[in-house]
Amino acid sequence: MRSNRGRDTGPELALRRAVHALGLRYRVNARPLKQVRRTADLVFSRAKVAVFLDGCFWHGCPEHHTVAVTNSGFWATKVETNRRRDRDTDERLREAGWLPLRVWEHEDPDEASQRVRAAVEDRRRGTPS
Repeated sequence: MRSNRGRDTGPELALRRAVHALGLRYRVNARPLKQVRRTADLVFSRAKVAVFLDGCFWHGCPEHHTVAVTNSGFWATKVETNRRRDRDTDERLREAGWLPLRVWEHEDPDEASQRVRAAVEDRRRGTPS
């Protein structure tokens, strides 16, 4: 499991490059809510937008998630726990006035970056997203 990176993965770097190319600046792997020990991949503090790039296996992508052959019960529980935590994180962020955005690792980084830009710009203008 040590070879599974927690940050700076290929999809994460691609999304960061695409968002940066649009002229947006952000914090990387930061806690949007200081009192909650959960980090977002990209954080736009002033706009209160937190972007999470979710891995298809780890977060149970409806399109690409594969069931583990070895120790399947453990992995099914692990993925369900991750999904539950994701929902809880999103709820906590919304309650605190943040907009959580979820991006799957298989999504095109340029398309995802456009969604991120639209959300950040809407929040900066005061338009609800």
